[in-house]
Amino acid sequence: MVSHSNARPLPDSGMDDAKTLSLARRKVQHSLGMKACGFTPLLDGNISAGPMNREQLARLAVLMSFCDPSPRRCSHWLTLSRKGWGNLLRWMDMSGLSLYFLNRLVELDLCDMLPPAILARLQQNLIDNTQRTQRMIFESAAIQKEFQKAGITYANLKGLSLCPSSVATPELRSQFDQDFLIAEKCAPEARRILEGRGYRLYAMSGRSWEFKLNERPGIALKDIYKDLNSYAVELHLESGVPHKQSALERVEWRRQYGIRMPVLSSVDLFLGQGLHVFKHICGESSRTAHLLEFRQHVLTRRCDHAFWSELRLAGEDDPRTSLGLGVVIHLITLVMGQFAPEALTIWTVDVLSAPVRLWVEMYGHRVALGSYPGNKLYLLLQRELESAGIPPKRSVRRALLPSRLPPPVIRAFPNEALPVRFHRHCMHLHLILERLRFHIVEGVRFALESRRWRRMKELAQ
Repeated sequence: MVSHSNARPLPDSGMDDAKTLSLARRKVQHSLGMKACGFTPLLDGNISAGPMNREQLARLAVLMSFCDPSPRRCSHWLTLSRKGWGNLLRWMDMSGLSLYFLNRLVELDLCDMLPPAILARLQQNLIDNTQRTQRMIFESAAIQKEFQKAGITYANLKGLSLCPSSVATPELRSQFDQDFLIAEKCAPEARRILEGRGYRLYAMSGRSWEFKLNERPGIALKDIYKDLNSYAVELHLESGVPHKQSALERVEWRRQYGIRMPVLSSVDLFLGQGLHVFKHICGESSRTAHLLEFRQHVLTRRCDHAFWSELRLAGEDDPRTSLGLGVVIHLITLVMGQFAPEALTIWTVDVLSAPVRLWVEMYGHRVALGSYPGNKLYLLLQRELESAGIPPKRSVRRALLPSRLPPPVIRAFPNEALPVRFHRHCMHLHLILERLRFHIVEGVRFALESRRWRRMKELAQ
């Protein structure tokens, strides 16, 4: 497996910071500064969104680097201090953008605009993630071979199925688990296979079963790219609906990585990805990489008129689908510029109500440029979507004042040693305190922002 798709070799990182900044300034002025971008994201002139701080501007510069052509604001990296780069790198790690960013700079031949230490760190991350991804693919192939041997009806979700429509090569993606859509009647046999491979059932939530192998009591952010021989698998159970064709009856078979594997049909894959992004927007925090991957999927299909017609037939009559995709597309457009064809926006973005559009314009940048643990401003959007016929998964009251403690980070191990148990309980206590602080702080902010939101809605009418 190659490290990059159609990318130039990475330059030597043994360059001092002064030379790096000098070369970067000249290259940015030539490659970026002299170009007229052709669009200005609404964030720049949208008073309701409020001014962005230095960290948000640096994060926006990362996203802008994926536009064609890359706008001038990418030169914002040149002003970052060592601490600023550390904060930006931490955000890119958590948002899943680090390796996409490195690959993009290779494509633009702009790696020398990075400080040597940052470039070396990203290069090592790519090496580690390539090895980790290869091992994960090997594990996925082994599981699927057993599924197929047992006659299990299943399909890959997300992950490998997003290549190459959303990401050129899987090692650029930060993937931490494997998801399979399973026919409900096959779930017991799939569980038996996973447990036979050493996995243990970790949690059951609704129609999702989560399994883990070689769980770790905590992984540092710097180690998320390393192969730790620890895996997670989620089974999503699908029950048949009378007189309605199942997504498992529309699967397409691909030969990838030495195995023939079933994936969702092209339309189901697109809808599933878009609604997955929408689900995270309607939550406390989301991964910015999901926005970038969905944007790339749209660009890949941009001129496929037959696909957009088929997609519209499949999703236009479902309010959650049309409004959900509309929110996602409108948000990405406001942050990164126009990218979706009219054949997609006409039945998604164009049907959004004025309050929903206003929410995206006011808070979209906080979603795109935010990080864990996020905020509770999505509850304002939830209220507007409820008025449009999309019921919430839980009430605003329950979201503001949860009645249950968060589940433990790591479940108890059989015959675990006392130090492991102590460390596990300390992690859970830390999580409880962290979540308590989050609910208090963000609850107060939500109350204050709710008043501002009502005023802005009144002014917009």
